[in-house]
Amino acid sequence: MLRHLDIRDMLIIDRLELAFQPGLNVLTGETGAGKSILLDSLGFVLGWRGRADLVRSGAEQGEVVAEFHLAPGHPALALLEEAGFEPDETLILRRVNTPEGRKTAWVNDRRASGDLLRALSDTLVELHGQQDDRGLLDPRQHRALLDQFGALGDMVAATRAAWTDRRRALAALEAAEARLATMRAEEDFLRHAVAELDKLDPQPGEEETLDARRRLMQAAERMRADVARAAAALGTEGAEGAMGDARRWLDGVADRAEGGLDEALAALDRALVELTEAQSGVERFAEVLSFNPSELEETEERLFALRALARKHSVAPDDLAGLADTLRTRLTQLDGGATEIAALKAAADRAGAAFDTAAETLRAARREAATRLDAAMAEELAPLKMERAVFTTLIEPAAPGPEGIDLVTFTVATNPGAPAGPLNKIASGGELSRFLLALKVCLTGDDSGLTMIFDEIDRGVGGATADAVGRRLKALATGGQVLVVTHSPQVAALGAHHWRVAKQVEGEVTLSRVVPLDPDARIDEVARMLSGDTVTEAARAAARALLDG
Repeated sequence: MLRHLDIRDMLIIDRLELAFQPGLNVLTGETGAGKSILLDSLGFVLGWRGRADLVRSGAEQGEVVAEFHLAPGHPALALLEEAGFEPDETLILRRVNTPEGRKTAWVNDRRASGDLLRALSDTLVELHGQQDDRGLLDPRQHRALLDQFGALGDMVAATRAAWTDRRRALAALEAAEARLATMRAEEDFLRHAVAELDKLDPQPGEEETLDARRRLMQAAERMRADVARAAAALGTEGAEGAMGDARRWLDGVADRAEGGLDEALAALDRALVELTEAQSGVERFAEVLSFNPSELEETEERLFALRALARKHSVAPDDLAGLADTLRTRLTQLDGGATEIAALKAAADRAGAAFDTAAETLRAARREAATRLDAAMAEELAPLKMERAVFTTLIEPAAPGPEGIDLVTFTVATNPGAPAGPLNKIASGGELSRFLLALKVCLTGDDSGLTMIFDEIDRGVGGATADAVGRRLKALATGGQVLVVTHSPQVAALGAHHWRVAKQVEGEVTLSRVVPLDPDARIDEVARMLSGDTVTEAARAAARALLDG
């Protein structure tokens, strides 16, 4: 609830500090005394969009500070945490404005945006008046208000979840149908490409192997003679024979050499082993060079086929095998597309049926809540001298959406037999004020956490009707906080706390002052509201009677 409001240099207010209390707080004063400036200033610090020329003439800047107390679980705490602020039970909003219109805001001494102020204000304050098009008169809010009255939050959440499931199922079906349509458009290409790739059966690394084999076969003719000569030079007619002869000759004298040939014989043995390996390698390579003349042609054909297919599909030859797997998978999806579509359609049908069930259940609950709301409004309107008026919560079909299939509108017929219509189109100013008050009484829970402000909502009524308005405002304030700007003495007398707003001239400057009233001052103020500028003893007696209840 709102604890303090500190206003500096705003219009005709130079400095004003107000400490508000729980319960019904009333502000009274003559027309033009500055009551609306208080609301403008509060709206300014809450980020509401309003008049731009708020800074007092001659001042460097205007400033408003509002302090709120937040009970545990207050929705403003979650907003603060989400915005990166440390949640605390004390919330201090501060906003300044320059004559040029530059505005700066702080939340608990940290800079904040106007968007954050407005989001917080939705959880802190409700303003109601004859131009209350932001709240009860806005048909876009009526469905949510009916759901709040009927405590249908769980049903709304279930319907919203069912709508999300339905939307996801339909999106999956649409995506699958689009994929299938795309694949069907290229079905001939897929089948031809997969058949072509399967027939060629490319393998990773095959192109490099074929290219190396092709180059080897192309050079074979030039290499074969030299390899043969090398084989002969290494054989028995060449190095092998000469080394064998040397080995025999040395063996014949080794026993008389007293070990002098041992190292040479050992080296010769090693050389013979290496020579044997060299001969084997040459012979193996010679076998490689011996190939069927058609093998070169077959290798080239295979190599050129791989490269041509790679160019056709704009991939590297080594990627052909992976491409074949990808296209084969798409073809499999195409062949199984009808089955997938059928499964997704069945899932979408189930999700749609679940949403329809949730929406119909919610509709039935809304109709029951609407009947209760209409009855509650009838009870509230009678004491407000509107017993002949008929309030009806109209529920009509709407396009399916996250909150169901209903369009909810609050309508009223002010006289029997008169056509019903929207509140703000049918009711007159005074009637509209009473309708809004009755509706607020019906819709407000035990602990909304909001500070409710009523700006001259009792305009146009008096006597017993004004008393009924005041008593309902007092009931709304039980356990909470209500601020009322009023010209009605009957309403003012029911306040738990009373401030008088007055305009006075100091020097040649007009200033607005707000003072809390003690019991005696309250008698005089209510008497003034009853009798006008001249307060008589009879007016004071009537004021005492009102204040005594």
